[in-house]
Amino acid sequence: MNIRELPEWEKPREKLLKDGAASLSAMELLAVLIGTGRRGESAMDLASKILSLHPDGIRFLADCTPEELRNVGGIGDAKICTLLAAAELGRRIAAAKPGKPDRIESSRDIADLFMEKMRYYRKEHFICLLISAKGDIIEADEVSVGDICSSAAGPREVFVNAIRRNAGSVAFLHNHPSGDPAPSEADIQTTRRLVRTGELLGIPVLDHIVIGDGSYISMKAEGMM
Repeated sequence: MNIRELPEWEKPREKLLKDGAASLSAMELLAVLIGTGRRGESAMDLASKILSLHPDGIRFLADCTPEELRNVGGIGDAKICTLLAAAELGRRIAAAKPGKPDRIESSRDIADLFMEKMRYYRKEHFICLLISAKGDIIEADEVSVGDICSSAAGPREVFVNAIRRNAGSVAFLHNHPSGDPAPSEADIQTTRRLVRTGELLGIPVLDHIVIGDGSYISMKAEGMM
């Protein structure tokens, strides 16, 4: 598809300026970011190739790597940087809550803070949220990437920063790349083991939130802890 041959009102940049970014398809938005094509292929052609890299289409960009984009001929490092920066910027804008302090008062607060960041991950990320005695977030400590039941998410690794930072309590989060937030039996047993460790250390575990695609489950609310 040669963009130059399109009517003026159908060219992605002109269309964006006239009708707004929301009027563009995912392919057109990618074409604007890519800017230029290469011999025999337009920016729209390259955008189509990127969308075909993964069954998730545009969602693939939320957690892809530079190496994966290099598989597309005509996408060099400059274009890769532009695409990944745009994806991260979009994620941060979606996660930003103007005027909302990072203070934890409920499981919903935890889910709201992390949903847009974690719902698109293609691997499991386990986070230990360090919380002060006043309910303020001290730090979101990413303990491991992968299976939370592995040794990487053992009690020592999970609580080491909570002890170091004098956290009053902690909450756990991890995502399910499948999009289904239902905890597995292994998730439940691992959580109960970590709760017992927290009790011994005097650092209570407030909750374990499992993030799916637009939904979450509070293991505390479900009586799984």
